[in-house]
Amino acid sequence: MSTPNPKTSTDKQPIRYLGDQLTRGQKLVYILVLGLLTALGPFTVDLYLPAFPAIQQQFGVDASAVQLTLTGTMVGFSLGQLIVGPLSDKIGRKGPLVGAAILHIGASIAAALSPSIAWLSLFRLLQGFGAASSGVVSMAMVRDLFGGRPLVKMLSRLALVNGLAPVIAPVVGSQLLMIMNWHGIFWVLAAYGAFVTVAVAIFIEETLPPHRRKRNELTLVGRYVSLFKDRIYIGSVLLAGMNFTGLFAYLSSSPFLFQDLYGFSAQQYGALFAVNSLAVIIGVQTASRLMHTGTVQAQWILSGTTAAQLVLGTVIFLNGWFSVGPWGTIIPLWFFILACGFSFPAVQYLALSRHGNQAGTAASLLGAINFGLAGILSPVIGLFGMATPMPMAGMMMSAAAVALVLLWAVIRPRTVVEVED
Repeated sequence: MSTPNPKTSTDKQPIRYLGDQLTRGQKLVYILVLGLLTALGPFTVDLYLPAFPAIQQQFGVDASAVQLTLTGTMVGFSLGQLIVGPLSDKIGRKGPLVGAAILHIGASIAAALSPSIAWLSLFRLLQGFGAASSGVVSMAMVRDLFGGRPLVKMLSRLALVNGLAPVIAPVVGSQLLMIMNWHGIFWVLAAYGAFVTVAVAIFIEETLPPHRRKRNELTLVGRYVSLFKDRIYIGSVLLAGMNFTGLFAYLSSSPFLFQDLYGFSAQQYGALFAVNSLAVIIGVQTASRLMHTGTVQAQWILSGTTAAQLVLGTVIFLNGWFSVGPWGTIIPLWFFILACGFSFPAVQYLALSRHGNQAGTAASLLGAINFGLAGILSPVIGLFGMATPMPMAGMMMSAAAVALVLLWAVIRPRTVVEVED
């Protein structure tokens, strides 16, 4: 498969993008492989969530120590993106992508062989660092290939994977635990990493040719400074971090909440995640459709989702306060996840559509804030115990409240205009 000519423009002609010249078959290949790449990060983070109680029992530690392995992964994921994203703008997409994937494979094998919780935490950090390239380079490649409404359509597909993978991963993990112990989950992740590395090497062409790398001669610091000067970009990135924090409050708490407090088996817990995955699909697809047709702009979608998340988090908190039981958590939680799904394509489009010439750096900061904030804040829930859903709901409420402030005080929806690099 050959890579089409890069986007070109003149004063009299509209901008043409790489993706405009791809055949339908080529687009399908890119969608499949980039989708697998995008899913690698969330699967690395979440596949082992159903094994939390087993890990806790084997190493004889408390729940907060096990949650720190999740924090380490997401911190590594954040730091890795801050390096891989700008590097991909400088030297191209494929090199950093393959190198980081090889690190992920090695760290996954080491995690499977970990003799203690401390070693597991270290290898999880390295695993996250290695997985960092997957999501950030995938988004940068899509931004290289497309602009305008085609960009909305392609980002919606990645947003669907990015939102669905964290919800599906524990379902898959719970099924894997029926045939293997928690060590086996990391062997599966190593195999997944190897598979996508080979797929990239065979099917994906470089989307940032050398002459386009020279188009922006900014230093690494200069790249980030230019991003920080864009109020709407920064507001979108921080809002995305709050949205992800609310989702990860659920992901990091749910193994203990539903299995220990409500008595779910690993398979029942996986089934719950499967039902919740429908909310992500519906949210992402509906929001993407509204944006693609021009029915509703991204900023107005976010105005609805952030308010809904605050209300639904409050409902879960009150249900925990009055001990309503599992259904008092499950039902509003489904709608909270639905709101998260609506948010994913909206924040990605607001952020990336404005910075096509440095898509790798822009995507890296977006991903780093997403996983960094979620990784730092979600373990706080463990300090309050898992006797009720109130700590989880409290984090959801707090994240949604901050997101509302960011939307109206920083992004300021009425000031947002369509931007085409």
